[in-house]
Parts: sequence; structure tokens; C-alpha cells
Amino acid sequence: MPTAHEHRNDPDVIRRLLTTHGRWAVVGLSGNSGRVAYRIAGFLRATLGQEIVAVHPKAESVLGAPGYARLADVPEGIDVVDVFVRSELAGAVVDEAIATGAKAVWLQLGVIDQAAAARAREAGLDVVMDTCPAIESPKLGLI
Repeated sequence: MPTAHEHRNDPDVIRRLLTTHGRWAVVGLSGNSGRVAYRIAGFLRATLGQEIVAVHPKAESVLGAPGYARLADVPEGIDVVDVFVRSELAGAVVDEAIATGAKAVWLQLGVIDQAAAARAREAGLDVVMDTCPAIESPKLGLI
């Protein structure tokens, strides 16, 4: 049973993030079409109509979206930071999301960092953790 400090996803937050047009910074997105981040970024753009930007150390353009080496390099605002890095690296990404003024963080399926989720919530960000837009969208009847 989860403790009081463990994050629980709010279905209303998930629905709002998936149905409100926004700018999603996909951390870990590269041009490798065999990676899950590539497929989910394509899903966000093509199926849900979200604007995406790639955040990857190589800073390559992906799926027609500009690439940036770090979140801090992304011009203009970020609505959702979609985190495709290992759990042990997620906290630093969440801290960067907070520092850049993002409105939400979405830690992908298998990416779990309770402390980072708590920091994001305390900073006023919406938090989704350990799930995927492609899993949540059909559950919510969005596709």
C-alpha cells in the first residue's frame, strides 16, 4: 500500500494534459526511430496534436521538431516535460523542469522518483509518473 508520501496519478490531471494543446519537451528524444521516446513523441504530435521539442545531448531535430541539448536551452515556454531517462537521472530533469518554469512533468512508464515528484508538486507543477500517454489516452476514451 502506498504511503502518504508516494505519488498517485490524478486522472483529471492526465486528461487535462492530454487534451489541452501544449508544448511538450521530450527529454531523451533522439532520431532513433527504434526508441520508445521516438514513437511516443510521434503519438503526442500526430494523434493528440501536441507540439513537441526534442531535448537530448546531441540536440538533433526529430520528427520535424527542433532539438535542444538541455531544457534550459528551449526558448519560449514549456507546458509538459516528458521524461524518458532512467529513474536515477529523473530527479535532475525534474529540478531543471522546475527551474525553467514548466507547468507539468510526466515521468514515463518505469520512471519513478518519489522525491522528485514531491519537489515538483511543492513547486506547483502537475505530476504524472510511471505511465505513458499512449496507455492513458485509450483508457480515457481519447482515441
